[in-house]
Order: sequence, then structure tokens, then C-alpha cells
Amino acid sequence: MTEDSKHGEVATANGDGKDVEGADVKKLKYPRSIPFIISNEFCERFNYYGMRTILVLYLTRKLDYDDDTATVLYHSFTTLVYFMCVIGAIISDSWLGKFKTILYLSIVYVCGSTLIAIGAIPTLDLDARAMTVVGLLLIAIGSGGIKPCVAAFGGEQFKMPEQAKYLALFFSMFYFAVNSGSFVSTMITPILREDVKCFDSDDCFSLAFGVPGILMITSIIIFLFGKPLYKITAPAGNMFMKVSKCIWTAIRTRSKEKSVNPREHWLDYSEKRWGQQLVDETKILLNVLRLYIPLPVFWALFDQQGSRWTFQATRMDGDLGFWTIKPDQMQVINPLLILIFIPLYEVAFYPLLSLLGIRRPLQKLTLGGIFAGIAFVISTIVEIQLEGTYAVMPQAGESQLRIFNGMPCEYNVQTEVPNHDTFILKSMEMFEEKYIAVNGNKSFTYTFTSNTPGCADFTDRFELEEYKQISYLVNNRDGEPKLFRYEDNTDKSSKGFPMFRVLGNTAQDRPIVFKDLDADPQFDRHSNTTYFHDIIESYPSRYEISVDNKKLMEYSMRLGGVYAFIISENGNELKAEAIVVTEPNSINMLWLVPQYVVMTLGEVMYSITGLEFSFTQAPESMKSVLQGCWQLTVAVGNLIVVIVAEAKIFEAQKWEFVLFACLMFIDMAIFAVLAYYYKPIPIKSYSDEDDANTTLPIEDRKDDRGLENPTFTKGE
Repeated sequence: MTEDSKHGEVATANGDGKDVEGADVKKLKYPRSIPFIISNEFCERFNYYGMRTILVLYLTRKLDYDDDTATVLYHSFTTLVYFMCVIGAIISDSWLGKFKTILYLSIVYVCGSTLIAIGAIPTLDLDARAMTVVGLLLIAIGSGGIKPCVAAFGGEQFKMPEQAKYLALFFSMFYFAVNSGSFVSTMITPILREDVKCFDSDDCFSLAFGVPGILMITSIIIFLFGKPLYKITAPAGNMFMKVSKCIWTAIRTRSKEKSVNPREHWLDYSEKRWGQQLVDETKILLNVLRLYIPLPVFWALFDQQGSRWTFQATRMDGDLGFWTIKPDQMQVINPLLILIFIPLYEVAFYPLLSLLGIRRPLQKLTLGGIFAGIAFVISTIVEIQLEGTYAVMPQAGESQLRIFNGMPCEYNVQTEVPNHDTFILKSMEMFEEKYIAVNGNKSFTYTFTSNTPGCADFTDRFELEEYKQISYLVNNRDGEPKLFRYEDNTDKSSKGFPMFRVLGNTAQDRPIVFKDLDADPQFDRHSNTTYFHDIIESYPSRYEISVDNKKLMEYSMRLGGVYAFIISENGNELKAEAIVVTEPNSINMLWLVPQYVVMTLGEVMYSITGLEFSFTQAPESMKSVLQGCWQLTVAVGNLIVVIVAEAKIFEAQKWEFVLFACLMFIDMAIFAVLAYYYKPIPIKSYSDEDDANTTLPIEDRKDDRGLENPTFTKGE
């Protein structure tokens, strides 16, 4: 489910199509303005999810942020989006109205999208980091600000209760537009990012950001075209502000009058100023909000699909044989599954849960949270399996040694290296020891004795350092065999790309070219010389390797692999050999599917059920306030991720996943206790003449499903 359906709201309506007398009302035509609002929402959601799908990869691969910093930026952005929902609702209801709020903040939205797309053009040589941060800020203001307005604006186009059934159809169409925009953009933007080449780069982030930006401009144009058909209502005052003032008055008055004027409930102290109805309805609101206390933890887990789970996918293999999955495309599983699961829940899952005794909304919500925890248990298991494919890095008291033989000679090596007193090092091969006890600096003697006629022997010392990977190349560039020392790094690229280093043992510096054979047209992706140079980050592809215009070999470099290419010259003969220093990604991305499935199963019960329950418990005047509070739980959930990522508590990702899984299970235990003690407060009826009220029989407040009003879940 996209964030809008999952972080969405519910609207209530009387769905019987009759007036208060029970007589049939005159059937009205479906509002002609609705297609403009639906189309606007599709384009806006395409932009939002298209941009967010590729965001963390842009932050790491182009802006060179590390995974933790990219995670902090991603979730800080999402936090701000959902904090802005409340601000947008206040602006709309108190000052501008929904139409102007949507229009003005959409323009801010477009400015943000444009900044990011332009900043991603490498040839302009702009400060891409600054432009991205400012762009994200503007998008958060625009997207968050219009989020609570668009669906509500669409609802205002209908005359109630005469068009209640049309309103239900609108919410279904709106929800479909949200998920369709998410699904299509999540599929397309990774393709634009990786498969299109532009500005002499292997990818095209500027296009991947630019196309969604164009869709956002299109959404504004579509929205303006419908203006002559819209019903535009004036701002009616913001209930969120009234509730806040009511609570503040009660707190302030209670501190002054508690001893001389005791009241049954602390909110009763604001009755004199705000009236009994607002006080009573605020009590109901706070009673429901008590259940909201544990809710942010779910969103802390859920929204990591676009950050930590995407990074997890970059360390996996997306090759299916007939198609290669891109890491950010894994996010498309969620909106795809949600479209499948929602009808399945109604016809199969909920009846099955009912047989197991899980019938009440709060039970379903608790189970949904437990599913989220289980999804992170699964992601932990996947991460543990992935750790076996990671490069081993030296720890405290350790160093690593690698020796690459660039000579046409086989050597018998005698050393003082523990457990390696003697070993054979063949031509064009590598010796490796990942665990050598070293505190500070330490040297070891060695003797290379040739097993090949015509090759000289030599003796010297290995110089190793704690925490470092030290590599040597056996070469005879200066006419006699010796070792060339350099500090190595065999860790996988944080971007997920393959990396390689050329180790040349040639009599003179010769040009070496790596031609990309899978590109269309083929081109020289890397050109350098056979003399040693720093490690290079490449693109996963099949390469033809040539020295002095002579083809020596073809080799495929895969995602996550770290390679060394030894180029050796013996007389007039050139020879090349590829050595895998760190194994490429070997676990297929499809192993991520189970955690996405379980998370989506939990999302349907957690989000839709939770919203429907809480809204049916609240008075009509408080439903918009509750929507704002729901959005705040999403913001707080993302803030939790920011805090954990910024704290850098764990060195291994698996322990962070374990932390979130445990938090979710503990959180649901707390929620179960709150749900057990939850007692609904009856909704009262008020007349204009009499502030005293009568409690409506509960039967008059329920529909045939046992809920207090027919509800229609919708996205934004």
C-alpha cells in the first residue's frame, strides 16, 4: 500500500441515499469536476513516489553520503512531510481554503522537484547537495501541505446525503489513483535512472527526477482546468486549533482553580469558555488518542522499505535470467500486493481470522503490528545470510595480507606469518590471509624461492599494520623481482557496483582499455595504463580488456564484486588474469519478497482497521483532528528511525533490524494492554437551544457491519 492509503484518512457518509424523512431523494449527476481531481492525484503521487523510490540511491551513489546519513535524510524528509500535514490543514481551514492551499503549495512542490532534477545534471557543476536538501524541504512543504486537502476537496464536490454512494465511488477511484501512481512510478523511475545514459554518465538521475517533476507540473495544469466546475467553500475555522485552545485553557484554569473549584474531569475547567459540546468531544478524542501512543513504532518499521530495505537490496543479485531487478524496484511489491490483499482480506483472511477468534478491530490492529515485527525478523535472517557474502574487515589486533604474483614464475614462499611457514604461490594467482595477529605495526620476513627456471629468488620483509589490509604485487619492472606494497580495501562498494584494480607488471607503461560489450553501442568505459592505479568503481557488465590495442580477455564484473586484474609481460607476450578478491552479490533479491509480503499483510490490518476504528469512535467534528494526529504518528515513527540511525549504536545492520523487531513486539504488548482497558465514551447529541445532551442508543449509531458509520478508506 502506498503511504497515502496506509497513512490515509477515512471519510464518513450516510450511504442509504435517503433524506431524514426516509424518502427517496432526487438523483443528482456525478460531479464533472471529479476526473480533474483524480487525474491531479495520480500525477502528484507519481511524482512523490517516483522521486522517493530512487532518493536513497541518489544520496549514496551521486552525492556520496554513507548509508546512515542517507537514511537520516530520507526519514527526516518523510517526518517533515507528515508534520506539514497538520500545518496544511490549519492553513486550509483557517485562511486560504482547500483550493488555494492545493494550488499554492503545489507550486512550491514543483519548485522543489525542479531543484533536485537540475541539481542532478552533472555538467552544470552545481552544488547538488545543497540543491537536493532545499528541494526536499520544498517538496515536504508542498506534498505534506496538500495531503490533507485533496481528498477532502474532492468530497466537497458531492451533495450529501443525496450523493453518498457517488462519494463512496469517488474514494475508491481516489484510492486507485494513489496506488496506480505509486505502482507505475516505482516501476518506471528506476528504469529511467539506470537504463538511460545521459551527460556521459552510466545512469540518468536527472531524467529520473525530471519526469516525475513534469508530472507534477501536469497535475497543476489539470487541477486548474477543472476550476470552473469546482465547488469552492470558504475556510470554516480549524478544529485542530480549537481543540488545542480548549486543552490549553483547561490546563491553565485547573492550575488556578483546582483547590477551590474541583471538577470531575480536568477538561471540565474549559467548559465555561468553550462550551460543553467541545469539552465532551475533546474527551472522546483524547480517549482515542491514548491508543495512538504506541502507533509510531509501526511506521518506523514500515517506512524502512524505502531506506534500509533498499540498501539491503543493493547487496543482493537481481539477475533473474530473463530480467534484472533493480534494487529500488523492490519497493513496487508493496502497492502491487496491496491491490491483491485488500479484496482477499474481505473474502478470505478476515473470515479465517474470525474462526480463530480475531474479530474486533483492536485485535486485528495488534496482529498487524506483530506482522511488522515478524517482517523485520525475516529481514534479520536475510541480513545474516548476506553477511556471509560481505568482505571480512580486520578488527582490533588484526591485519590482512594479500600477495598477487604478477611474474611468469611459481614461487615457494617461506615466511614468519603464523600458520603459513611455507606455501606455493603460482603465477598470476593470489595468496590471502585475513586474520593475522598484529598490535600496532609488525614485520615478518619472507623468502621467495623460484620453482621456475630463469626466475630469481629474493628475500625481504612484510610490513603489516593493525586494522589495515596490506597487499603486495610481485613484479620485476626494475629488472629484478621484488614486492610492491600498497594499502588495500576489499570492502564492497556502498553503491553496490563492482570495483576493480589493475596490477600491471609490464616493462613500460602501456595503455589498457575496458570496453563495455553489453552497452549499445559498445564503448570504452575505462581507459588507463598498466601501471598500478587506485581502485575503480565500475558498472556491472561484460568487458573486453585490451592492452596496446591487443585483446587479452573478456570478463564479466557483477554487482558487489571486488576484482584485481593482473597484467603480466614476458618478452613480447602479454597476459591478463582476473582474480576475485571479494565475491560478488550471490543471494537473489527475490529472497526479500517474504518480508515485503508479511509487512503488507500487517499493513492492511494495521492501517485500514486502525483508521476505521478510531474514526468511528470520534465525533463528526473531531474526525479531521484525528486525521492530523494520525499523520503525526507517521512523522514520529520516521523520527525514531532518524534517531536510531544517527546514534550509530550497531556496527552490523542485523542488530538494528533486531532492535526494531523487538521494539515492535514490545510496542504491541503495550498496545494490547491499552486496548484491553479502552472503554468508548458515548457520543452525545446537542441541540442549539439546550447544551444538555442525550446519549444516542448505540444501535442508532451503527450500520449493518457493527461500525458507527459506513466508512470509506482513502488515500490522499
